[in-house]
Amino acid sequence: MTAFDIELVGKIGSMALVNSENRDIDYNVISHISRELKPGYVWVTSGATEIGRLDYLRRNGKELNGPEDEIKTDYAAQGQIILLETYRTFMDSKYSLRQFLVEHQHFNDPMKREHLKKALLRCPIQNAIPIINYNDPVSYEENRKLEIQQLRAKNAKVVEAIDNDETASQIACLLNPKYLLILSSTDGIFTDLNDKNTLVKEITGANAEEVISNIEYYQHYCDGASRKGSAGARAKLEYVKDSIRMGTTVFIASSKYHIGDIINGKSPATRIFISK
Repeated sequence: MTAFDIELVGKIGSMALVNSENRDIDYNVISHISRELKPGYVWVTSGATEIGRLDYLRRNGKELNGPEDEIKTDYAAQGQIILLETYRTFMDSKYSLRQFLVEHQHFNDPMKREHLKKALLRCPIQNAIPIINYNDPVSYEENRKLEIQQLRAKNAKVVEAIDNDETASQIACLLNPKYLLILSSTDGIFTDLNDKNTLVKEITGANAEEVISNIEYYQHYCDGASRKGSAGARAKLEYVKDSIRMGTTVFIASSKYHIGDIINGKSPATRIFISK
């Protein structure tokens, strides 16, 4: 049996954190997630840029104008504070909260990767819960593209980490969790998004390569993304392949359900695993 270093790496997407009708954080979602976080969980959260945008709009009555990369930086810097403060508000007060802002070099540079791994593995020992997000406020896109291009000239596989689905999957590869949970605005992977009866409840196989072959079959049904800049269900399935190779069980589910209910099979989800 595979020995796991932590219990769970989880991730929630921006649109799953925002109530689009009220143009605000979905406090029902973030509160029930926060209350379930505990040592042994590592949480990857999107949402800073969108929450910062909504906060700026509410305070100023208009959106920012200017170059897109500058606007994203300003919104993300504003939203990070609100996002972490909201998680802290609803978390169990006996646990510490730690923020980790990552960029591609924290996965592509072996020394930085090891430093990050050690820091995250210390968290459960020290009764702390790490929350991870991409470091949008200081990530300059043109510089990042050049760095990625240079890395690709040297390495076959390079982590970009600008999509938090990829970030969560890479954190899972780093920490060897029992579960990887990807929360979004849908109940999982569907063969027809317009037919809720086509939810794929399980993708499994006798070994990792068989599971990955089955993942690739269902990738043909995936198209579209929930927002500009996100890669959608096809990319989610692509990113989790490395975690499957490590023996981690993956869940893709809706953020409206509780973590415990998803893991225990009480809520709809797509479960991806190697059959024992």
